[in-house]
Amino acid sequence: MIRILKKPTDTPDDNSTGAVVAELDKSDVDYSYLNLDEINPFTQDIEGDLIWVCGMKQDMVHFEMLTALENCNLVVNSPSAIAICASKAQTTARLIHNNIPTPETLFTGSLQKAEEFLNIHKKIVYKPLYGYDGNGIYPLTSMEEMGEYPYYLQEYVNNTHDFRVFVLNGKAIGAIQRSSDSFAHNIHQGGTGKAIEIPDKMAEIAISAAKAIGIDYCGVDLLPVDGGFTVLEVNGTPNWHCMSAPIPKFIAGYLVKKETEYC
Repeated sequence: MIRILKKPTDTPDDNSTGAVVAELDKSDVDYSYLNLDEINPFTQDIEGDLIWVCGMKQDMVHFEMLTALENCNLVVNSPSAIAICASKAQTTARLIHNNIPTPETLFTGSLQKAEEFLNIHKKIVYKPLYGYDGNGIYPLTSMEEMGEYPYYLQEYVNNTHDFRVFVLNGKAIGAIQRSSDSFAHNIHQGGTGKAIEIPDKMAEIAISAAKAIGIDYCGVDLLPVDGGFTVLEVNGTPNWHCMSAPIPKFIAGYLVKKETEYC
């Protein structure tokens, strides 16, 4: 059986879980919803199933629940992959280790080091270590603007837009260009998106980023630089706003395939 963990941020007008469930219904697939607040992961009532994590609370209890369930179920995306994506420091470490272009970054608990980084770059970007939907991300040019400890800082890359590429099972299957009149181009921050064709260079770097994380599917956020691209983030529970590709159908098909192979 496919067990589904709903995305907490779903709304009637933006229902990622429901879009995929609608595709499962078309194929008469057996599934049920999973509420992590109502189970004991040690009773083995849930065993031998595929658990699809459309989204999850940024909650240590839910993370540990999924990690426990992973011992006797196939979890997509895996808790470890979701955790890597949730931590910007862990994501950056894997990108750098795999020689994937990403803006120059500092992660530190030292204000002195943060100031030195700012003095070098003159303009930098502060990001919460754990965050989503572009919340709390902003550029700064003085230490008076510095955000809360710890300090995850990136060089500012001048831009007018960014890209999100949806990668599933090692293939880039959809992409959008996001634009806005402000710093943040994220759709939840007021940006607008339009579907685009995926150039080979864009597909290559997005696929490499997904491989570095070790994730079934993800949204890879990119900025254009010097005829290529640099990776900003990898999202482990991504939305697919504005993409022309039938992402829910692709995800549903992938879940059915993986559930068949696993069971």
